[in-house]
Amino acid sequence: MISPRMSRPLKLLLIVGAALAIGALTSACGTEKIALAPSNPLYKGAVLFNQRCAGCHTLSYAATHGSAQFVRTKEYNNGPNFNVRCERPVTRVLYAIENGGFSGQIMPQNIVTGSDAVEVAKFVATYAGRQAPGVPGTVKCQTLQVGSIPAAATTAATATSTATSASNATTTTAATTTTSAAPKSGKHKARKSRHK
Repeated sequence: MISPRMSRPLKLLLIVGAALAIGALTSACGTEKIALAPSNPLYKGAVLFNQRCAGCHTLSYAATHGSAQFVRTKEYNNGPNFNVRCERPVTRVLYAIENGGFSGQIMPQNIVTGSDAVEVAKFVATYAGRQAPGVPGTVKCQTLQVGSIPAAATTAATATSTATSASNATTTTAATTTTSAAPKSGKHKARKSRHK
């Protein structure tokens, strides 16, 4: 509380200083950005992870904080913290994306599809586990191979997303055709019946 005996300039200085301090503290909120440069080949995967996975997973390279901080305050939709959890090889990550994780509890199946799923899988496999604490007798995540996705799986993922788009377009075309084939007029000619 400001003392009534304090001089007016001192009161003003105190109020302005407090306002600047509050502004400086709140201006930093929500300013974390993706840690990869846009020129990085894995940047698209980081952006997609940030857009689709941020609500449930933590990964500092994608500026996401969805995992529970403490086990006792964990909520149903909190996913693994990929800062400390190693996810390699990349085929394992792609499997989890396509099948709703490994436990099948809450993660939506195919949260990203096609080539987007491949981009996210490559990004997660490359950057997950980098902040894991050293545990004696275990292998550090960075020493494990990221691996690669076979060309057949990449082609199949792209074909699936293309087929889904084509199927949606065919359904829309069929609905339009069916609608246009309907009779234009509801008028029917009445038949005259003769009774003799």
